[in-house]
Amino acid sequence: MLRTEQKIKNLLRIAAQRGASDLHLVVGRYPTYRIDGKLYPLNQDVILTPAATKEISDVILDEGKRKLLEKDGQVDLSYNFEDKVRFRVNAFIQQSYHSIAFRLIPKEIRTLEELGVPEMLYDFTTVSQGLFLMVGPVGHGKSTTLAAMIDHINHNQERHILTIEDPIEYLYEQDRSIINQREVYQDTDSFQGALKAVFREDANVVLIGEMRDLDTIATAMTAAETGHLIFGTLHTNDAPQTIDRIVDVFPAHQQNQVRSQLANVLLAVVSQRLITRVDKGRVPAIEIMIKNHAVENLIRENKSYQIGNVIETGSQEGMITMDKSLADLVRRGLISLEVAGAYARDPKNFETLLKY
Repeated sequence: MLRTEQKIKNLLRIAAQRGASDLHLVVGRYPTYRIDGKLYPLNQDVILTPAATKEISDVILDEGKRKLLEKDGQVDLSYNFEDKVRFRVNAFIQQSYHSIAFRLIPKEIRTLEELGVPEMLYDFTTVSQGLFLMVGPVGHGKSTTLAAMIDHINHNQERHILTIEDPIEYLYEQDRSIINQREVYQDTDSFQGALKAVFREDANVVLIGEMRDLDTIATAMTAAETGHLIFGTLHTNDAPQTIDRIVDVFPAHQQNQVRSQLANVLLAVVSQRLITRVDKGRVPAIEIMIKNHAVENLIRENKSYQIGNVIETGSQEGMITMDKSLADLVRRGLISLEVAGAYARDPKNFETLLKY
């Protein structure tokens, strides 16, 4: 076990040194790092065997997590490396073998400016209540952007902030705010249970790591109605899809009521993609939809497919389309035209935007 512990330390140290976002340990392959979105095998190491990944799994999981892995076939956890770097870990079974994916969580919480995200998002940290949604695929920086916003509240306002996560990612150092961080399956049985408890815990701001199911979404919207500022994430691509996903979770007979409730509480939907830079690293492309009267009416009238038009014409209110964000990055020389084109929603519109 000592040799296995040392191997884990070496692999994680390399991940931190190389600026990797992820480390994958899979039977039959070299340990593999994801750096700037691409996979790089550690060829100087040895190919992983079933016994090796099983031993690594046994070392990083406590007894309770091992039982969950055996029962469910996968388990999430956070892992501290020498109190310097933290990792979000998913251990899972594939073809009866153990596989482990480590996601590096930077210790320092960066500002929106440092992340290259529009600082106008801080405007949503000063409101007293409502629902702010950060959406996009896995691994595209949603949690990092939300952490910057939460930490901005922490350093500038006196509020009680409560996070509900699976597992806990960024650790906040309390400043002007009180911060409580609850890990699902460790500190609470479920997102929904922890969210319901918010009403008795005098919380002002709540971060929900992931809005996964009907009960969590319903409770989040109720909390946003009753004086709480709610930040949440969804694995959707853009604002229209996000609104449809939320509404479609509910039974048909409730959907009109849900549209009305969502139209009332929604503050904004921000969609983010991390795009490979021309030189090194990745840079965020951002689509911002801010709820105004037009958006509110479209949600109520079940016309979310028209929201894209409002975003295109809402630049004076701070809105921006994904295609415009991509075009801006190309013009600034940060990303290539070829890479940007792969993410463009409307290729013809994207080409037009490049000319201005």
